[in-house]
Amino acid sequence: MTAPVRVVIASRLFPPEVSAGAFRLGALARVLAEQGDDVVVLTTTPPAHAPVTPDAPGVDVRRWPVLRDSGGNVRGYVQYMSFDIPLLARLIGTRFDVAVAESPPTTGLVAAIIAAIKRRPLVYYAADVWTDGVISMGAPGIVVSVMRWMERAVLRRARSIISVSDEVTERLVLLGAAADRIVTVGNGIDTEIFSPDVEPASNDEYFVYTGTMSEWQQPDIFIRAFAQIAKENPGVRLRFFGQGAVEAQLKQVAEELAPGRVEFGGVVSPAESTSWIRGAAAALVSIVPGIGYDFAKPTKTYAAAATGTPVLFAGPAAGADLVRTGELGLAVDFTPEAVADAMRQLLSEAHDGTTALMRPRRAAWAQQNVSLRAVAERVARAVTQAAAARERKLETSSRRSSSGTERPTQ
Repeated sequence: MTAPVRVVIASRLFPPEVSAGAFRLGALARVLAEQGDDVVVLTTTPPAHAPVTPDAPGVDVRRWPVLRDSGGNVRGYVQYMSFDIPLLARLIGTRFDVAVAESPPTTGLVAAIIAAIKRRPLVYYAADVWTDGVISMGAPGIVVSVMRWMERAVLRRARSIISVSDEVTERLVLLGAAADRIVTVGNGIDTEIFSPDVEPASNDEYFVYTGTMSEWQQPDIFIRAFAQIAKENPGVRLRFFGQGAVEAQLKQVAEELAPGRVEFGGVVSPAESTSWIRGAAAALVSIVPGIGYDFAKPTKTYAAAATGTPVLFAGPAAGADLVRTGELGLAVDFTPEAVADAMRQLLSEAHDGTTALMRPRRAAWAQQNVSLRAVAERVARAVTQAAAARERKLETSSRRSSSGTERPTQ
């Protein structure tokens, strides 16, 4: 029987925070603990609005207070440093056989430095390409250069790199990652929580947007489209759940274009989010084309599919192809006019029974293709293999050393 692997996960995001990153790492920690490994998570004290949920059994979660922005996010260079600088000491004081770190690259670099000092492998979870995001935000050239250097340094030093899609893998290789160190595991959603069997949160007619509201999503496109159909559909509403950097802007646009018809419900638990998605005419998902995130396949798409609710996706080819090939809903150009036409069609499908007919098929697709547990199991194998590779290397080195000392003297 092999000894348990001591795994440390370093991330600013972890349940009960509501984000794709938190869900990914929470699932990974659970799977590692269930297979008998010793799991320590070094993360942050959650914001006040986070839902109250217990930590997974067998997972030692150690939290640290950090600076957050006005929306409660650890987002921004100062906020990142408030986590990463203490992380140096926290990792030094933690025994581990293998370290797992997720973006930003500042966190990855801290983990890489301590892993190198302790001669332990690092597994880097590359859910996206951070440099692309910095460029899309219009950051100064010096910031882009520093971030690119840091991301490349982490990729070079990682024993294993976890990628969430073929598109991300291609970008990582272009940044200098060794292709034979990348494990493409896909992305997923918790299909035990996101299910077609949950009770809808409301019997009203509405479209729903859940999760992060950011510059690279620009979800105001849905408000602008909704304003075009609002008069012809007086009973339909638009609901937003979550938070993000552009939330205040969205509220302003809603007040100007569709006063009283757009609601903002704040951050809700995954279970509550599921209920709202389940009752919607469609779940809204967007990616702004041409700013560096064209490869993204948002987990919002998976969450909607798992409940059987159709997706209305506005954005570039990667996300659109996912929706079309899986018959998960409608994918359209990133324009208010195209989105408005899709909203009309999806309301019609809700009325004529098409949505109800397709619900079991869409939920089955999610079960077969994007189970978060299956993804976490693939990542867990990569983590334990990284630790095992180090043990084999040490054993080989020990045998060579022993053989050298036993040579007869002349």
